[in-house]
Amino acid sequence: MTIRHLTVFVTVAEQGSMSAAAKFLYLSQPTVSQAIRELEKHYNGLLFERLGKKLYLTDMGRLLLPHAREMLRQFEQLEELMQNQGQSSTLKLGSTITVGTCLTPSIILKLQQKLPDLDVYSFVTNTRVIEQKLLCSDLDAAVVEGEIHSPELIVIPVIDDCLVLATGKKHPFYSRNRIHVQELNGQKFAVREYGSGTRQLFEDYAQRHELSIRTAWEANSPRTLLNAVLSNQILSVMSIRLMNHEIRHHSVQVFRNEAGEWNRKFKLVYHKNKFLTPAIYELEKILHSYEQMELPDNIGILTQR
Repeated sequence: MTIRHLTVFVTVAEQGSMSAAAKFLYLSQPTVSQAIRELEKHYNGLLFERLGKKLYLTDMGRLLLPHAREMLRQFEQLEELMQNQGQSSTLKLGSTITVGTCLTPSIILKLQQKLPDLDVYSFVTNTRVIEQKLLCSDLDAAVVEGEIHSPELIVIPVIDDCLVLATGKKHPFYSRNRIHVQELNGQKFAVREYGSGTRQLFEDYAQRHELSIRTAWEANSPRTLLNAVLSNQILSVMSIRLMNHEIRHHSVQVFRNEAGEWNRKFKLVYHKNKFLTPAIYELEKILHSYEQMELPDNIGILTQR
């Protein structure tokens, strides 16, 4: 079994016929058919069955396909790495929206200072989409705040973060330094979109404490939510890292969760079969430099007592 055999197998599976695969690979149809026969002999079983004019994967073929794709992807990465030694390389970096807003620009700057020839492609969206992009190899690595569910992905917690309750000067909570969780009942909130790690963490919290909140704003932009807090009599729960300027200038009052239920970690994520390049190793080192987080002295308290 060789890389050539796997290339032919994956192409036949994707094209649906020997003739289409042969055309796609610029090979003769007998050459493609022979490669599939050799692969089936090697694994002692059929990989395709014909129904009408189209080929369909057997159970053995469905078992082989994702592993074959991964091996081809790793081979391509190895070829690129070895052929581009001393030349520019590319890192496709995903970030969830909170991370992309408050950390990714400085992370990329530090990466390119360490690796001047590195070309970084940055893709920012919510946790759910990032997870799918990693599984499909559309991204090399990502930094996320939400929960990753696939066992195919490696998750390394690296950066401390916490959500806080934010209120602007127009809200009665602004002049307080302590509020009780049940005071959130019936309050208007600006919240993130579905698929966001921030939203999931807050919704889980609200469910545990049987809170009934009113969603008045919904957006995938933290800045939009923060502007709603600043200009309207409305609350929001978001990362404290997004409000450094506003906290210093006293335009918002923030409350930390006394029980630590809103504490979390930003995580480095990549596929378990990912060929780890120097750029990914350097990325992990840079992320650890952001690990610690200091809370302001005048922060308020959200209590359950």
